[in-house]
Amino acid sequence: MRVAIDARKLHDFGIGTYIRNLLRHLARIDRENEYVLLCQESDMGVAATLGENFRAVLEPADNYSIAEQIHVPWVLMREKPDVYHAPHYVLPVAVRSRSVVTIHDCIHLMFPQYLPNRAAYAYARGAMWSAARRSDRILTVSEASKRDILHFFNVPPDKISVVYNAIDERIWEEPPPEDIARVRERFQLDQRFVLYAGTIKPHKNLVRLIEAFAQLRKGEFEELKLLIIGDEISKLPALRRAVHSYKLHKHVRFLGFLPDETLAALYRLASLFVFPSLYEGFGLPPLEAMASGTPVVTSNVSSLPEVAGDAAVLVDPYDVSSIVEGMRRVLSDSALANELRRKGLIRARDFSWERSVARTHEIYQLVGGRH
Repeated sequence: MRVAIDARKLHDFGIGTYIRNLLRHLARIDRENEYVLLCQESDMGVAATLGENFRAVLEPADNYSIAEQIHVPWVLMREKPDVYHAPHYVLPVAVRSRSVVTIHDCIHLMFPQYLPNRAAYAYARGAMWSAARRSDRILTVSEASKRDILHFFNVPPDKISVVYNAIDERIWEEPPPEDIARVRERFQLDQRFVLYAGTIKPHKNLVRLIEAFAQLRKGEFEELKLLIIGDEISKLPALRRAVHSYKLHKHVRFLGFLPDETLAALYRLASLFVFPSLYEGFGLPPLEAMASGTPVVTSNVSSLPEVAGDAAVLVDPYDVSSIVEGMRRVLSDSALANELRRKGLIRARDFSWERSVARTHEIYQLVGGRH
């Protein structure tokens, strides 16, 4: 069987993690079937690191472009895969292969106000509708996302398979003490701090987090710091304005994107990980924090209760006072913090890339008619 996989988003923050782990574990469990990876020019060497049954082909078209609607189908006509996997919601109309599409979430449909214009909303809805209707199987990453897909698109429930995300192996690995000490010294982390890691987007609710942090510091936590790790802060100017409005420029630090090794150390140094997102298809960062032994405060909406289980303090992300109280509970109650650490480590092990990719591999065989 020949499987083609679109790997152009290999280095993205969220979907990139999904693709990297998918390829890594497929290489471990399958040495027989052939995998054709549609790659950007800079990633053409990736296939050689995976195994002899992996091969890269150049796909120069940009994501979400008119060019991909023409060039991706042309590549697939040439390669003739039994199954094509689109790991995002775009399945070009001219694709004739049997197909699997992963729809991670319905964020663009749930929060259209965060898109740049109406044309972007129309594109997202049209592309997702087409992929949902035309694909042979839909994968999604939580029961919450499955409910959202069924809400927006008229597809049979049994066409959608929930295959959970999991944690990258590099987060599980305990950094050597000297590496943790080096990170502490590099970022001058001499005081307790609260950590956020993720993208810098409006639905991540970071402006409310800044407000909640300002209120939290008015009590017994005036020495507390907040570290925000993510992509460029310039993408959300309201964050900078909030920091200056509450006079927190000495207490809130934006560290930008950091490598996994540094992030793994920061998770373990943090007193608390807070993730007050308004919507997540899965919500990987809270699970990464749990795997690092860090207590977690996260939202009580979308997929986050499904992922966190009873291993986190859940708060109303629309209510600043709820976020404040959740953080205060954990920071002031060492017994609660220790219980969250214990439960978090157990909960994180419920999610496994090995099991998830094995299920995806099984779906390839079902769609390809080999099972």
